[in-house]
Amino acid sequence: MAETPAELISLRASIDNMDDIIVRVLAERFKITQRVGELKADLGLPPADPAREEQQIARLRAIANDAGLDPEFAEQVLNFIVGEVVRNHEAIARRHPERPAL
Repeated sequence: MAETPAELISLRASIDNMDDIIVRVLAERFKITQRVGELKADLGLPPADPAREEQQIARLRAIANDAGLDPEFAEQVLNFIVGEVVRNHEAIARRHPERPAL
């Protein structure tokens, strides 16, 4: 078996570091969105906010374009994340006691 080239080892280590960062940033993002879901439930707001989601898609497509990342790919990733966030917000809303009538 041939020895793995040093450059390949180095590149793989960089990928591993990026994967670590991605997972930790996603975990932090979900902690924040958890609080958003709780606040929405407290205020009686719906779990999803389509207008906000549209703004985020446009913003992240522009960021992706500036960063040299395919905007379609960035949008797919965001849609996946937002879908999970909305599911979490729906679960929070189901667990949240009904707000008293004012």
